Amino acid sequence: MGCKGRVGVIGATSAIGKYLLPLLVEAGWDVVAFSRQEQQAKKSIKHQQITWRLLTKSKLSVVSDVHQLEKSINYWISLAPITVLPEYFAMLLSHGARHVVAVSSTSRFTKSGSPDEAEKKLANDLAEGEEHLIIWAKKEKITFTILRPTLVYDPGHDKNVSSIASFIRRFSFSPVLGAAEGLRQPVPAQDVASCCIAALDSASAINKSYNISGAEIISYREMVYRIFAALEKKPRLVVCPLWIFRLAVFFLKIYPPFRKLSVAMAERMNQDLVFSHEEASRDLGFKPRPFLLSEKDLSKI
Repeated sequence: MGCKGRVGVIGATSAIGKYLLPLLVEAGWDVVAFSRQEQQAKKSIKHQQITWRLLTKSKLSVVSDVHQLEKSINYWISLAPITVLPEYFAMLLSHGARHVVAVSSTSRFTKSGSPDEAEKKLANDLAEGEEHLIIWAKKEKITFTILRPTLVYDPGHDKNVSSIASFIRRFSFSPVLGAAEGLRQPVPAQDVASCCIAALDSASAINKSYNISGAEIISYREMVYRIFAALEKKPRLVVCPLWIFRLAVFFLKIYPPFRKLSVAMAERMNQDLVFSHEEASRDLGFKPRPFLLSEKDLSKI
């Protein structure tokens, strides 16, 4: 297979990045992997088609540890939070960027009306991050594709399924608010990675944004049941009133795995967070998998 070109990956040591890099190599791309996490980068995949670069913070912008690369990097995939992507615009321009694939989140919609101010701010920041990319790309005559995944999971590395599994391992039950019948569409990190690659050279995806979701629509309760099954534990769901969640969140935040817990998360257990991926399937050939877990998956937690 001939080389398809050179692609820069920002946030290459992320949960999605660990799947993205080998998939890019398999697809025939030369990869320049950028990360701020020096130790993680040293432990990450090594291949003759992958060049690692450390990102450092300067007073003006984020730059790579080498000012000039031998060749330009026309294609980019950003797995870093889209809220910080503008920090990298100067670097992208200096390397001759022509097309940028950026990962955002459907949280820009689901958390916009949250009673939690931090979540509401996140939703606003995500929307602003997307808008900054669109305005900058138009100004610099660069094309873009924005991908908004739903609940991304990669056991041991995500903040969604892993948090639930961690709680169940520690306490052998899972608290729920009411019926916990709010609908979910968990999407594997590997499927998000595949969609990023498809967006690199899809003419149909130029200057468009896509919601990408999992193949299955399941209730929050069913999602938790499947986590119990993967852990080979008998399901124990304890229905708690909202005041119990408020108290629990207050105390659980002292433990690192639960520091980002909020009462709003409990309230969303009964809210439908469903997004169609029909357009992504049409333009990018997106084919997500169902929500399947094994004990081996959760052994990383």
